[in-house]
Amino acid sequence: MKSSATTPFPERVRRALASAQQQGLAALALVPGPNMRYLTGAQMHASERIILGLMAPGQKPVFVVPSFEVKRVRQDMGLDAELLGYSDEEGPQSALARACDALELRGKRVGAESLQMRLMEFWRLGEAAGAEVVAGDDIFADLRLCKDVHELAAMKTAIERTETVLHAFLAEIRPGRSEKELAGLLRFALMQASGEDVSFSPILGSGPNSALPHAAPSDRLLQKGDLIVIDCGMFYRGYVSDITRTFALGEVKPELRRIYDVVLEANRAGREACRPGVAAQSVDRAARAAVQKAGYGEYFTHRTGHGIGLEVHEPPYIAAGNAVPLRPGMTFTVEPGVYLPERGGVRIEDDVAITADGVEVLTSFPRELLLL
Repeated sequence: MKSSATTPFPERVRRALASAQQQGLAALALVPGPNMRYLTGAQMHASERIILGLMAPGQKPVFVVPSFEVKRVRQDMGLDAELLGYSDEEGPQSALARACDALELRGKRVGAESLQMRLMEFWRLGEAAGAEVVAGDDIFADLRLCKDVHELAAMKTAIERTETVLHAFLAEIRPGRSEKELAGLLRFALMQASGEDVSFSPILGSGPNSALPHAAPSDRLLQKGDLIVIDCGMFYRGYVSDITRTFALGEVKPELRRIYDVVLEANRAGREACRPGVAAQSVDRAARAAVQKAGYGEYFTHRTGHGIGLEVHEPPYIAAGNAVPLRPGMTFTVEPGVYLPERGGVRIEDDVAITADGVEVLTSFPRELLLL
């Protein structure tokens, strides 16, 4: 186990449980995913075998894991926790019951991750404890909303490495190559540079496919005059990058060049609107106003951005209706887009961090239209 004296995990757990108490919760339940990693340091993946952590104020956390995983989890765990193993033959229910008894959870309210917990864990936990399992997502979201210097450093490294890969990758883009072929090459290069994994499968849409915001790479062959939207990122020490740039394969039609300039202005307006105290929706409004002024408002079909950190999409969401004030340490994307059906689309996405007196733009890849 990692020494708890040198890790941030005990303090993170303390803060999480303090929030849980304020909401009348007796405990928090964790399943494999970003919140478990954030609170414990243990990186586990969901499978058909139950992995469940329970944390209650003033008591040692208890984790129920398959017996063959106990040693690895103990090595990765940054907390002093009790690990209860179970074999495939016996199943997890007895260990879950012991965990709930140890933390005196029978009949109590337990906060869980509604975006991560499956029905399997929900049912098993309810059966083991007779507990009322309720959503505790706001506790986890608030805890992770503002990044510390170590988290920000990991994200900066992920961004720098992604940009290095993207610069080198441009030499691979030429007429006659398919979207699938190029996306595969990009994915491999990102994984090599990351040492961990891509943060999502690269999006690469060309020509009319560039008008699909989340286009899946197809067998379409690139042609002269195409706009090419590339959206990619990687993990570094658990934290992500998420960058989009749009390129032109030779000269493009005047309208496509026009929407590029519109999106470039919207991206600038969105970035300049970022500062502490401003509502998240104000950044969306600033970027959207530039698109609407140019007459393309109906073709900007998604929010302006989303938070990034341990996940590619997490709070804060830079969207209409989100009045949450931006605070130092918040990290998110600014990614306006214009998508003309059957003709082409443009998106320019930057990663930013709110500072004490403004914003730090973490991405440095050129925003001007590059002709390949």
